[in-house]
Amino acid sequence: MRLHRESHLVTRIGWLRAAVLGANDGIVSTASLILGVAASGAARPALLVAGVAGLVAGAMSMAAGEYVSVSSQSDTEAADLARERAELAADPAHELAELAEIYVARGLNEETAAATAAQMMAHDALGAHARDELHITTLTAAQPVVAAFTSAATFTVGAALPLLLAALLPMPLMAAGQAAGALLFLALLGYVGARVGGAPPLRATLRVLFWGALAMALTAGIGRLVGTAI
Repeated sequence: MRLHRESHLVTRIGWLRAAVLGANDGIVSTASLILGVAASGAARPALLVAGVAGLVAGAMSMAAGEYVSVSSQSDTEAADLARERAELAADPAHELAELAEIYVARGLNEETAAATAAQMMAHDALGAHARDELHITTLTAAQPVVAAFTSAATFTVGAALPLLLAALLPMPLMAAGQAAGALLFLALLGYVGARVGGAPPLRATLRVLFWGALAMALTAGIGRLVGTAI
């Protein structure tokens, strides 16, 4: 019998989360930075310098932050697997009973659960406990390098959009154009991210727009206050 191989959206979680986070942060942080500097009355060269510096620093920060944080998850998973491997070697009977209890809790009767646990242990004991006890699978396992490169790349793309606006917009329209452009980019990001992840596009788009608009409004307000004070 030929089995139909399905493609599930959950397989995209590892890179999609990092991609959306990077692009969102790139758009919001760079647009907010440019808006804050523009609100202080600075000229275009200052906006471009601030934008480029924000892009480079942000991309490096995203890469380092994602790698460190996801590596912490990976280290925890490795420690749990090492502990489980030691327990399997020291007391396989107890681990067999533990796995059977998990299957009973999921709805199997005791006889079927015991037989299933025995077969799973014989096939791949550590894999069975990793999946059913620790909830670690190939789909959810931490991937620090993938997360770091994905976030850095999408941050760079996201940050380049408001930076391009800063280079092209007339200075009298800089604040309004930058805000409008950033919101448009965020809406597009929310829609695309939702479609790729199989989520309702409207809710995801509104969520991204709300937090992005709030961040830019606060930054522009602080920039105006500081510019007036100086």
